[in-house]
Amino acid sequence: MNMFSKSFILGIFLAMNCAFAQADTELVSPKEASTLTSEKKAVIVDVREDDEWNGGHIAGAIHIPLNQLDARLPELKQYKDTTIITQCKSGGRSAKALDVLKSAGFSKVYSMDGGIVAWNKDGLATQQK
Repeated sequence: MNMFSKSFILGIFLAMNCAFAQADTELVSPKEASTLTSEKKAVIVDVREDDEWNGGHIAGAIHIPLNQLDARLPELKQYKDTTIITQCKSGGRSAKALDVLKSAGFSKVYSMDGGIVAWNKDGLATQQK
């Protein structure tokens, strides 16, 4: 293997590790999210659909389904300098919402690891509509 190939492979490996490390730092556990919101240090944005929200949600969370997030960004403008935790059912949509918010200039955005499923598994309270 020539020097270029080794450097190229090393570069790809380092880039992948940096991406994974960054993703890890953008996650908060449900218990961390609960503590941050109860201490008024963060807000939760629930990006699930209406039927999911109506089935049970975190008290005080802001409900904006993922497919409406771009259009409803002005509703979150007041939280531009606040820690925002995105949350969905299990973590996939909240990761996409994190990207949308970061692209819109929100800098303190995290995704709840495991979503409402993990929240419930940890025995944390939810409320019905």
